[in-house]
Amino acid sequence: MDLKNKIKYVILYVQSCVFFITAVGFSQDKAWTLQECIDYALEHNITVKQGKNNLLLNNQDIKAAQGNFLPSLGIGLSQSLSLGQSELFPGNFVDRTFHSTSAGLSISQSVFNGFRNTYIYKQAQLNLETNQLELDRIKDDIALNVVNAYLNVLFNKENLETAQTQYEFSDKQLEQVKALVDAGVQPKANIYDAEATLSRDAQQVTISENNFNLALLNLSQLLQLPYEGFNVELVDVGTPSESLLYSNVSPILDYALANRVEIKVAEKNIENAQLNTEISKAGYYPTVSLGYGFNTGANFSNLTNSNSFFQQLNENKGHSFNLRLNIPIFSRYQNQTAVAKSKIQEENSKLNLEQAKINLESNVQRAYTDAQAAFKAYEAAKKTLASQELAFNNAKERFDLGNMSAYDLEQSRVQYINAQSSLINAKYDFVFKTKVLDFYMDKFLTN
Repeated sequence: MDLKNKIKYVILYVQSCVFFITAVGFSQDKAWTLQECIDYALEHNITVKQGKNNLLLNNQDIKAAQGNFLPSLGIGLSQSLSLGQSELFPGNFVDRTFHSTSAGLSISQSVFNGFRNTYIYKQAQLNLETNQLELDRIKDDIALNVVNAYLNVLFNKENLETAQTQYEFSDKQLEQVKALVDAGVQPKANIYDAEATLSRDAQQVTISENNFNLALLNLSQLLQLPYEGFNVELVDVGTPSESLLYSNVSPILDYALANRVEIKVAEKNIENAQLNTEISKAGYYPTVSLGYGFNTGANFSNLTNSNSFFQQLNENKGHSFNLRLNIPIFSRYQNQTAVAKSKIQEENSKLNLEQAKINLESNVQRAYTDAQAAFKAYEAAKKTLASQELAFNNAKERFDLGNMSAYDLEQSRVQYINAQSSLINAKYDFVFKTKVLDFYMDKFLTN
């Protein structure tokens, strides 16, 4: 197969691939929007589901903590049977069968235990609040990851469109070169150069298609959706402007330090550690409890005549009351070490809060600096593209007049293509960096 036929084969292959992708795209029943992707991820993500289950566990802990304030109630029943020889008089043994039935009701109420129950209840509520904040943080991270993956799909789609446009241009350029060669204006060697360029552009289209499909695959896997038939709504990002930037980092920092979930979680952890200290101190206090018991029973033997079962239950019933006071004197250093360890944990929790603030401030500063740099790179890429476009158009005119070689025209075109790719990359990088700043300001990422 000669070079010309190879080029035709590549062209047909690329066109068939483009047609197949287009046909598949039109066959989709649904094109997912960014908001739909975020909502689906938050609803079906396994980590989110686990976080919701943790909240259910916390609700059960609160219920159990509330139960500590209530009295405990128990009923006891027993039945025993005794068989064997029994000595009624010295040397006089008889077979004896003895039945014994007893029943009892007991109630116990803690009156005072060093406020332990109160602190345990507060801690259970605090754990619920903390895990809710943790779930919100997980949702925030998932939403940001979905936005990044979605923008990556749009980025690769735009790169694919650029590659297809360049392929179409090279195809027309090949026809033009053929016409110029037939007219005797250019040498026949230029046809081979144009065919080689077309072949490279066809290869770039294939690479861009693959990158676009991989971006779709990554997003579908992030959403835990089947890749087969998955598609998204292709939104035109347009031309972002400097208005997306924040003029000052201070408002972002102030808002983030006052409202971000990671700071609130660290503050809740300090409260939790303080409650642990109070629970540990409860070991130094005396405990007081009240108890009440009701008991009755009935006994039967083959050697005696007893009243009926219910008569005995009525005759043998009794009540008991008790007040128990326990004063700790020496706990083998258990209370002392428990309180000391709790106070150390308090200090660690405070240090964790300081570290969380430092990390957040560093992340915000970095995100702000990245966004500023991304905007400058985007503006520079726009200027570079404008210059390369003028240079390329000028090169085409000179080539058409026979004043430039095909090689020099191709070099100018490559620079123009690189400038287009750089602008697309800079644009999406800038948009995502601004979304990160919106993330720290708790703004909707889909706007």
